[in-house]
Amino acid sequence: MVKSLVAVAWADGRVEDEEHEVIEALLAAFEIEGPDADALREYAQTPRTLDEIPLTDLSASDRRMLLQHAVILTYIDGEQSEDEKALLDELVRRLHIPPDEASELVDAAEGRAKRLLELI
Repeated sequence: MVKSLVAVAWADGRVEDEEHEVIEALLAAFEIEGPDADALREYAQTPRTLDEIPLTDLSASDRRMLLQHAVILTYIDGEQSEDEKALLDELVRRLHIPPDEASELVDAAEGRAKRLLELI
């Protein structure tokens, strides 16, 4: 899950401080510590793509959670770029989430992302 979100963070060609903070928050949320956390931090230092992630290994609920986290991550630096939008479209395709359901998930996550931005 975290590796997938690292690929999303790199969608616009850079990882901003806010995105690094989200990665750190995810490590904490998933209780990833020690060498595993260090390995993921190192992994995040290099540009990554969805091609490197075995997305189909995720459960159905994890794929949906990944999509929602990905949407929020694309907004975390204050704006969603065209590259990030394209990556989300590709992510939906690769996750095999039906279009209607994906649209609902994305809309809900965008709403949360925009509310989070107001708090920052």
